[in-house]
Amino acid sequence: MNKDTRLSGVLHVLIHLDHADKPLTSEALAKTMGTNPAVFRRTMSGLREAGYVRSEKGHGGGWVLERKLSEMTLLDVFKALDHKGVFSFGLRNDNPNCKVEGAVNDALSETMDAAQRILLEGLADVTLQKISEQAICRQARGA
Repeated sequence: MNKDTRLSGVLHVLIHLDHADKPLTSEALAKTMGTNPAVFRRTMSGLREAGYVRSEKGHGGGWVLERKLSEMTLLDVFKALDHKGVFSFGLRNDNPNCKVEGAVNDALSETMDAAQRILLEGLADVTLQKISEQAICRQARGA
């Protein structure tokens, strides 16, 4: 099963942008995400629309942060990427005629809804500043 790694990749990029002393190009940042510049720009469009980053064109241009890391949570970035849900699996048939499939759907829906609420609450509790500080501690420890 393919994993959607956009959230992880974008978080990586945002923290690098915070540590950069100049704008970083789509080409350079796309490499950190293991993708090409066009896909990178498409991925970043939601963050630009949300006001978290901006891109400057021309010589010396590139991507820069528009907000402090302390003002962005994991949930903010998740939403800016326009994720439709946290699970890659779903119900086989949303409106089944079979009573067994209906019971399966109810059980899965209730469980997935509860798990999604917990995950989204957890994402809302973590700022990018906290992750950046953890990265700095790891670097200092050589870990």
